[in-house]
Amino acid sequence: MDLEYQRLYMPAGTDRRTAQQVLTMHAEFGDWELHRLRLFPDGSRRVVLRRRRRPGSLPGYLPT
Repeated sequence: MDLEYQRLYMPAGTDRRTAQQVLTMHAEFGDWELHRLRLFPDGSRRVVLRRRRRPGSLPGYLPT
């Protein structure tokens, strides 16, 4: 299975609800799934999303 990955960074001021909304939009409209989430002591988050690579289509990136 050929996968592609997208990394997101959410700064320390991002609350939990906003982070959830961003990840939900990526999942619904871009077919991304959560691969890895790292929460740092200062409150920032580093997220890695993944999905199956779609041959012949343009990447479906959403603004972060």
